[in-house]
Amino acid sequence: MALDLEALYTDLHRHPELSFQETRTAGVIARTLETLGIPFTEGVGRTGVVATLVNGDGPVVWLRADMDGLPVAERTGLAYASTARGIDPQGADVPVMHACGHDMHVTALLGALERLAATASDWSGTIVAVFQPAEEFGAGSKAMIADGVLDRFPRPDIVLGQHVTPLPAGTIGVRPGTQMAASDGLTVTLHGRGGHGSRPHATIDPIVMAAAAIMRLQTVASREVDPREVAVVTVGSVHAGLKHNIIPAEATLQLSLRYADDGMRERVLERVERIIRAEADASGAEVAPTIVNDHTLPPTINDADATARLAAAFRRAYGDAAVVDPGMFTGSEDVSWFAREAGVPLVFWFWGGVDPELFARASAEGTIDRDVPTNHSPFFAPVLHPTIERGVENLVIAAREWLG
Repeated sequence: MALDLEALYTDLHRHPELSFQETRTAGVIARTLETLGIPFTEGVGRTGVVATLVNGDGPVVWLRADMDGLPVAERTGLAYASTARGIDPQGADVPVMHACGHDMHVTALLGALERLAATASDWSGTIVAVFQPAEEFGAGSKAMIADGVLDRFPRPDIVLGQHVTPLPAGTIGVRPGTQMAASDGLTVTLHGRGGHGSRPHATIDPIVMAAAAIMRLQTVASREVDPREVAVVTVGSVHAGLKHNIIPAEATLQLSLRYADDGMRERVLERVERIIRAEADASGAEVAPTIVNDHTLPPTINDADATARLAAAFRRAYGDAAVVDPGMFTGSEDVSWFAREAGVPLVFWFWGGVDPELFARASAEGTIDRDVPTNHSPFFAPVLHPTIERGVENLVIAAREWLG
């Protein structure tokens, strides 16, 4: 009996799980693979699942899908909207949503495996399907590599992956070279001297210090980077204080930094650290700020020859107008670690999940940023059809391009 991919997707969407907590999701994947009769291994890189489909001699193609959700309260109003909650790494109870489309990624890969297994007489080689945890932490691929994924399973000749995004449904976005930016995640702790809110002169206020640093950090991209280059400095989290009449001893900022290459990374990191330390000095801080690098992700770089080959295959299948160059995305991914560690080509592409009529109307009115929710938005919700079908077909076309 064929998989009900819509039911599978809506179930995954209703039950998102945070990074490295994807136990239910892994169980759904495992049960589906059992139904398909495809061998698999659970618990790779903590919560990852790896399925292997061996079908004679030929190349080894890795197909990757990530599977974690985000601490976002869903506001789509969908009948299958998530009301799930989870415990984040800091121990806080938070809402959880598949606000980045990883539920669609899992669904598409399971559907592609079903199709490829059913058509095994048409191709030869090995498919390794990697269901990766913790992409949102930038840590899942490294965890699977540390757990021996490249040694325990057939090593790839190529790594392929895709991401649903706010392009019109039916559209493929792919380009050679840098497809997604490199990034660093920093946690900055500003150390002040706490005291009573009525006696600020007897304290060193870390909230004022944090406010000054946040505003000054906005000048890194706007005043210290050539406008023709790409750099992003975002303060995504600010935490300080517990009560209105207490000046706390510390304030904590979480920063997301993005850039296209290592040279820009070095320049942005230097400027960010300089500003943070200078604002602490300007505030009279007696203890230097603590700056911790939580993760570093390399740029997602598509192999030029392999990308040209796959783009041509997509054009043959869908027509020239359906395949576009989306430009470099300033978002980041950890999929490239698999290809980098294995020393093989990577092709990572985007596929659209937006109602084409909605997208065309917003484009004509110049309101795409307002009216087309993007990944990580509480309103992000790909249309089910043809997004599911196209996601499956993309992976089948990509795998078959190398498997013959």
